Formats: sequence, C-alpha cells, structure tokens
Amino acid sequence: MQNNIRADDLAVFLTVLREGGFRAAALRLGMAASRVSTTVSRLERELGTPLLLRTTRSLRATEQGGALAERISPLFAQIDLACADVTDSATQVRGRLKLNVPGAVVPDILPPLLAAYQERHPDVAVELLVENGLVDIVADGCHAGIRYGTALEQGMISVPIGPRRQQVGLAASPDYLSRKGMPQSVEDLTEHDAIRYRLPSGSLIPWQLQQGDQVAEAMPPTRLVLGVNALDAGLAYARAGLGIIGVFRNWLEEDLATGRLMAVLPERWPEFDGPRLYYPNRLASPPLRAFIAMCGERRRDVR
Repeated sequence: MQNNIRADDLAVFLTVLREGGFRAAALRLGMAASRVSTTVSRLERELGTPLLLRTTRSLRATEQGGALAERISPLFAQIDLACADVTDSATQVRGRLKLNVPGAVVPDILPPLLAAYQERHPDVAVELLVENGLVDIVADGCHAGIRYGTALEQGMISVPIGPRRQQVGLAASPDYLSRKGMPQSVEDLTEHDAIRYRLPSGSLIPWQLQQGDQVAEAMPPTRLVLGVNALDAGLAYARAGLGIIGVFRNWLEEDLATGRLMAVLPERWPEFDGPRLYYPNRLASPPLRAFIAMCGERRRDVR
C-alpha cells in the first residue's frame, strides 16, 4: 500500500513526543509552533488515526501514536548514527586508498613513502594498480594516479611526488665492457648490444643523451626487449652481461657502488622532471588528503 507520509513529518512527530509539547518541539526544530501543529495534524490525516491526545495541560501519545513511535524511533536513531559515522570518517583517516601507478615508481619511490604513510595511518588499506599508460583513474575506480610528464586529463590537479629531477643512465657489466669496449661517444653505441624496454603502445623507450646543448637519440642494435612492467628486472640481464641497459640512475646506484655494473657515458645523461601525483579537482577522501599531505612533507624534507 502506498502512502504520502514524509520522513520529515515523522521526525517532527517524534520530536513533539520527546519534548513534551509543540512549543518545546518548535524551539528544538527551529520552526514556528503553528507549523509543528500543522505537520502533526497532516500526519494524522494521512494515517487516518489520531496520534496525540492534547489537553490544555498535557500531551501524550494515543495507542496508535505510541505504537508508531516505538517502531520508527530505532530507525531514526540508526539514521543519526550513520550520519555521525560519516562525519567521523571525514575527519579520521581510515578506509581505502587505490592508486594507479607506473612500474617505474614501484621499486624505490613508493616503498618508503607508503611505509611512512601506513605507520601514521594504520587503518588505511592501500592498493596499487600498476599500469604504464595514462588512464582514466576515475573510471578505473582509483583515487589518484602517478605519472611522468604533464599530459593530464581535464579537471585534474597534479603535485610532485618523489624526486623533482631524475636521470636515465646507461650501464653494463664489467665482463660485457671487457669484451665489447667502453663507448666513448653516442655514435659508439651503434656498435653495442642494447637491453631496451617497450611501451604498451608498441614503441621502444628512446635512449636520449646530451650532445652539447642538444639531446640526441642513440640508436643501438636491440638484443633484448622487455615490457615496461618488468622495468626493475632488466638489471639482472645487464649484470649477466647481455648488453648495455638504460634505466633510472637511482636504480643503478647500488650496482655502480659494488662494481656489478659500470656507468656508460655518465657525462651525457640528461635530466628530466620527476613523477607527479594527479587526482580529480574535487573533494578528496581523507586517505587521499593524508597521502597528499605526506607527499608534501617528504618534498620539504629533501630540499
């Protein structure tokens, strides 16, 4: 059976009972007493039964009004509790943070950042969706994304995350270089074996090196091709002597320090902008706001 009973009218009825009168209910609700009375009368008319017994000195529920109040009071209490929970969750950092990230930031940029984040916010579950192309993070169900470059969808905000400037360096194993020789110029690379990475689009990531004031692209013979989702795994092939590899300089530091790999043309490694966190230009969830704040803190710490 359908009816035209409004939840607001039921709330007014309950307030009248709790406050013990129309004037007290009006003060509680910020309404005129006449409007409170009119609302209760309309509710009684819709239900076809009196809900309140009114006298000049008292007000109490009828049998039907008492039964109605007993049934609906818990429902309104649950609504109040749900609203309180939402208010609390807007100030407390808990829930889920889903990030769409490229493989390039997974091995070294994200681990210390997420470790510090989860130590501070243990009630947040973090999920990483690793993709290397620019995607619609909203359609993907992600709260934010991380990408290199400035090509972002309309309505997105971006902030730096990790190092502001990075380099891609070339390196090879001592065994490989003893066999093939150390390149002395960009042109020499055409005589060497290359370990290259292929983008999802099908193109190889270019090797770009500084030539004076210009950036030149090296075109070495490609002996091994890896997908970009295996970016950090390529170092194992370089250590095994399969050729020269081009990866982020920070990934090479340990191998260069231990001598497992040797830098190739380090004076020609160009710099480029580091990764950026991007997210929709609208109210962010508490977990995302906390993550953005932590990114800002870590940027200040490394200055």
